[in-house]
Formats: sequence, C-alpha cells, structure tokens
Amino acid sequence: MPGPKVEPVESSTTLPDQVDVVVIGGGIAGVSAALELVERGKTVALCEKGQIGAEQSSRNWGWVRLTHRDPREMPLMIESVRLWKQMDERTGQKTGYVQCGATYTVTSEAALESERRSADDLQAYQIPARILSADEVEEAFPGLGLSIKGALHNPQDGRAEPQAAAPAIARAIMANGGTVHQNCAVRTLETKDGKISGVVTEHGTIKCDAVLVAGGVWSRLFLGNHGIDLPALWTKGNVQRTEPIPNGPEGTLKHPDFTMRKRRDGGYTIASAIPSRYQLTPDSFRLLGKFLPTLMNEWRRLSLGVGTAFFEALRMPKRWSATDITPFEKARILDPEPDTKLLDKALATLTGFYAPFKKAKIAQRWAGYIDVMPDVIPVISDTKDVKNGIPGLYVVAGFSGHGFGLGTGAGRLAADLITGQGPCVDPTPFRLSRFSDGSKIVPMGGILQR
Repeated sequence: MPGPKVEPVESSTTLPDQVDVVVIGGGIAGVSAALELVERGKTVALCEKGQIGAEQSSRNWGWVRLTHRDPREMPLMIESVRLWKQMDERTGQKTGYVQCGATYTVTSEAALESERRSADDLQAYQIPARILSADEVEEAFPGLGLSIKGALHNPQDGRAEPQAAAPAIARAIMANGGTVHQNCAVRTLETKDGKISGVVTEHGTIKCDAVLVAGGVWSRLFLGNHGIDLPALWTKGNVQRTEPIPNGPEGTLKHPDFTMRKRRDGGYTIASAIPSRYQLTPDSFRLLGKFLPTLMNEWRRLSLGVGTAFFEALRMPKRWSATDITPFEKARILDPEPDTKLLDKALATLTGFYAPFKKAKIAQRWAGYIDVMPDVIPVISDTKDVKNGIPGLYVVAGFSGHGFGLGTGAGRLAADLITGQGPCVDPTPFRLSRFSDGSKIVPMGGILQR
C-alpha cells in the first residue's frame, strides 16, 4: 500500500546559479529553516531528492507535544509551539495546527507516579498539566472502557497535519523569493579555500556560501561521503488512519497499546505505541558503543532481528563522486511496509474498549523510517568542530521520532546559526561535536516509549 498522499508543491522551474544557502531536504525542519532564511533576506534554494514532506515528515503521528520531552529539548519545544501557533498566518497556508490537548493514560500505580513527576516538570515551565483520575478520563472521553489508573493531561499539547504542513511552508518559501526543487538530489559538496562554495545536484551546480543538511535518515549517508560522522540509526514507525468517525473526541489520547488523534478530515490517526522489531544493520555494530546507554535504558521494549535490511545496507554505496548516480536518486521516497500485527493490536484495543470507534473503518496504513541519535535528541549544528567538518556546512537531523513538533523551532535555530543571529535557544546540547569531544552520552530514560 503506498504511503500517505502529500499535498502537492509546484517545483521552481529554474535551478539558480548562485544563492546564499542551499538546504538539502524538504522535510519539516528543512522547509522551516529555509523559510526563516528567506524571511531574513537570504537567497535560498531548497533541494529535495523526491517530493516535499514525502518521507517521515508526512508519515508521523502529527503530534505537537510539550509533554514527555527531554529537558534539553524543552526550551526548543516551547519555541516550536510558539511558531506553530503563528504558522498559518505567517505562511497564508493551512498546516492544520490545533492546540487540542493530549491525555496520557496509564495502567499501573508506578506509571501514574511517573506521570505526576512529568506534571511537576511541566509546571516548572508554567504549563498547566495535571493528573486526572480514571473517572475524569472517562468524563473527557465518554465511552472509554479501558481499565486505567489515571492519566496526565496537558491542554497545551496540539496536533497538525503531516501531509499538509511541510508543503504549506514550502509554498511560503517560494512566495518569499526562495526556490524549491523536487526530484533534485544533491550529490556532493564543493569547497574553496577550505570552506563551502557550492553543491552539485543531479541537474547542475549551485554556488553558495552555506549548506544545511536536513536529509532525515539520509543525512548520515550524505555526510559520510564527505568523511563526517553523524552517528544515527534507522527505526520504523507504523501508522494507520480511519474513515471519518462521527462524534469522535477532539483531544489526543495515548494508551500503553495505542495512540490516537483526530485528523482534519474527521478521521483519526491511530498508531501503535509499541516499537517495531528493530532490524540490525552493519551500522548497528559500528555505532554500538555510542548507542549502548540507550540500549541499556530501553532493552525491555526492544526486539532485535536480522533481515533484508542488513544486506540492503551492505550493498548501499558509501562513497561516490559528483558524476555518479547516487543512492538518493535510486530511492526517491522510502515507503516501507507497515507492521500489520502491531497496527492490528492497536486497533483492536481501541475498537474493543472505546464506543465511538466500534465500527471504525481503516482507510490506509503506512510506515516510515525515523533517524535516531544515541542520546535521543537531535543535532542542530555547524560541522566545523568535528573531524573533516567544513566551515559553512550545517546539519539539522536525528530527531529520534520527536521531529515533527520540533521542526519549526529546529528550523529557526538552524537559521540562527547560519546567519550568526543570537540563537533562539542555547544550541550547546544539539552540537554535533558532543559525540566526539569526550562528552558523556546520557539519554533520558524511557524516552523511546513516549
């Protein structure tokens, strides 16, 4: 089954000879950064190997949440929510953003105590999250027959439409004078006097002073061709959507077995809260040392296996020249098969215990690949302080399943770094050099299940 239908964006007709900045990748972080840059008067060309937003930026749950964030991400997430609130007016487009609130149910007293701590953490940021009793959850979601101990409710959590958001921002880039080039893979970087001087795309060369790599799961491969190590692995997320459901809830709901949020079309996005079986690849062993702390935190929830992904990764070229056909041109849009067993279980729990969903009809299922970092927070950084780093080369990647909501703020922070403007938040936690400068890798416990 093909992936979700992304709203179309008309590509710019002509590849520019020269711009200030080239952005590689048309996901939510890439388009957000490009919009920030053009609004600051920079000339920008955004190059996307496939279609704007067609990979994980359109395949995620659509959550814009402040809850269950790593403390290092929290200031950036607050900035991201501020930007989401103004994005429709700013772009003149519809992203589907709604601050609908989210409720996180739990089935044990230990989990409820953990949510109490989460509520306290949010209160420290003046976010009015609170603990609900099981009866209060039932009142908020009439007909919910799940056996739960209670829930954490955050009224400031929201949602947006993944199939609409990145395309909406891309159209605003062009309306502000930038160019957007789809089916236009960047093959290699060019340098002069040790600094970025341009990129070579499959359709020609663009001279520039700065490049932002926002390629999602492809970022490690692209940077690796230039000898720069981005220690990211891939994992798979599974999603399904229903036909419209009358009298369904406005608020977003999470249970240990499923997640659910309303869509703009009246249907619901339903996903499994249980991760897919992780398929080992050669990079899994190369990066084992860096990922060991996360593995120790999450081993009870992880299921490991070896399949075709291992051999596909072995065959994937790791080096190429500007004249070679690259892996990015051979795989325009990653469209993996969803894990139907996990989706079936999530759907069965929801339809079996929540009255409005008893007759829910599935309209579509899909999966997407997520780039995960060893400490489960993103890289938003220049590269000048890492081995083989290049002045003028920047990275925004590795969102570890948290990127859709963070994308607007990440784009702003990346633009701040590129332009030398005072950063909207402290960029230190997101520096690429943290994986090579002797810093201890400290992932937040339990973050992968949130």
